[in-house]
Amino acid sequence: MRRLLLVPVLALLAATSCGTFTGNTAEGRASEDAGKKAQEVSRKIYGASDRPAQDIGHLADDIDGVEVLRVRAAGRTGAVIVVRVSGTGWGGWADEQQSVTVRRCFEVEVTGKTEWDTEPDGVDCPAGAPMTFAPWPKDPEIPSVEAIGKALPQVPDGGTVSEADVRKAVESLDLDPGVTVRVGQIPSVDGVVGVVLLVKPYLDDVPDCTLARVAPGGTNVWIPPRIQRTPGEAGCELGNAVDPLPPPH
Repeated sequence: MRRLLLVPVLALLAATSCGTFTGNTAEGRASEDAGKKAQEVSRKIYGASDRPAQDIGHLADDIDGVEVLRVRAAGRTGAVIVVRVSGTGWGGWADEQQSVTVRRCFEVEVTGKTEWDTEPDGVDCPAGAPMTFAPWPKDPEIPSVEAIGKALPQVPDGGTVSEADVRKAVESLDLDPGVTVRVGQIPSVDGVVGVVLLVKPYLDDVPDCTLARVAPGGTNVWIPPRIQRTPGEAGCELGNAVDPLPPPH
């Protein structure tokens, strides 16, 4: 009887051991790794939900190791994209570890309703080659601080700043049409003319800007720190050129 009982027990142990191993195989770990990479893709492009679908696909394509196979618009902005990523897992006995690499596809949704930590669903990979994207639009360039400083008038102490002369100096810089130009004064500061040269980068919500302050006794040109250029902080406004904000803490 003992022998008869032993056989089913050993069979049960073998089945249990085998089942545990197949549930945690190298391929299983590789698939899990691919899923984590797809989730990281979702996190990296999470903030792009207000952009056109093609831009979202392009942003995903810029991430190393990511292939974009399909892009579908999700309204005026936002997208659902299918990406292909690879994952690697290890398996086998401790002294015979072997790696397995798999390629898996996932559907990544980027809309205003998408949560940051959403786990993309695995899907069948669409047939065909990965998508290709045209180069990003080139942002206009603002001349260097040195070039702007050389072009602007230098007014001696006790002199008078001419707004017309400042405008002519700015025009001589031959600026890209994509650069927004503001030249003027503010009522609270007499005798000072400010200059703002501003560009809205295609892929950044924070504008680039260079400011100049032309006053009797000195002309100053500078680039405000990024925190002041953030929308709502007035760092790229004419008032900051004429009457500069204090440095950020």
